[in-house]
Amino acid sequence: MNRKIWFVVTFFALLVTGYVVVQYFIMDGFQTGLVKAKLMFGSKLSAFWYMMLFIHITTSIVALVIGPFTLSTRFRERNINRHRIVGRIYLVGVLLGGVSGLYLSFYATGGLVAELGFGLLSVFWLTSAYQALHRVKNKKIKEHRNWMIRNYSLTFGAVTLRIWLPLFIVLFGIERFELSYAIIAWLAWVPNLLVAELFIRKRFNKGKYEGNEDLHF
Repeated sequence: MNRKIWFVVTFFALLVTGYVVVQYFIMDGFQTGLVKAKLMFGSKLSAFWYMMLFIHITTSIVALVIGPFTLSTRFRERNINRHRIVGRIYLVGVLLGGVSGLYLSFYATGGLVAELGFGLLSVFWLTSAYQALHRVKNKKIKEHRNWMIRNYSLTFGAVTLRIWLPLFIVLFGIERFELSYAIIAWLAWVPNLLVAELFIRKRFNKGKYEGNEDLHF
C-alpha cells in the first residue's frame, strides 16, 4: 500500500465519521436513517437497544478514525509510546464496537441472512483484534501487523456499507430495502477482508515482510 492509498482510506474514514456525527448527534439520527427504516418495517426497539446503538456508533467511529494511524510506519517511528497508546484506544473501540455490534446483529433488518452477516462481522472483528493483541504481546510483530490489516479492513466496513446502501436503494428501490440490506450485511465486509488478505499475501510473496520491516505509508 502506498501513501496515496493511505490518504484515500483516511479521507473516506473521516468523511463517513463526519457524516455519522452529523446524522446521529446533530440531526437526531436515532430517529432517522437506518433506525427509521427499522421502525418502518415494524421493529420494536427497547431503551437497551438504543444504548447499545449509541455505544456501537461512538466507539466504532473512534476505531475508524484512528485505525489508519496505527498502520502508519511514520506515525509509529516518530513516537513508539504514542503508537502504543493509540493502538490501545483503537482496540478498546473495536472491543466495545464489536460486542455492541454482536448484540445489534440479532435485531438486524433483513432477517436471518442479515443477522448472520453482521453477527459474523462482529465475531471476526473481535477475534482478529485478539489475534493482533496476542501476536504483539508475544513480539511477533509481522503477524501482529497482518492481523491489524485484517482487522481494519473489517472496521472499514462502516465506510463500504454506506457506499453500497445508497447504490442498492437507487438500483432496487426502498421497497426492497430488507433484501438489499441482507445482501449488504455481507457485501460491506467480505470483499474488504479478501482485499486485505490479497494485500498481505502480495507483500509476503514480494519479500517485503522480512524481519521488522513495516508498512511503507
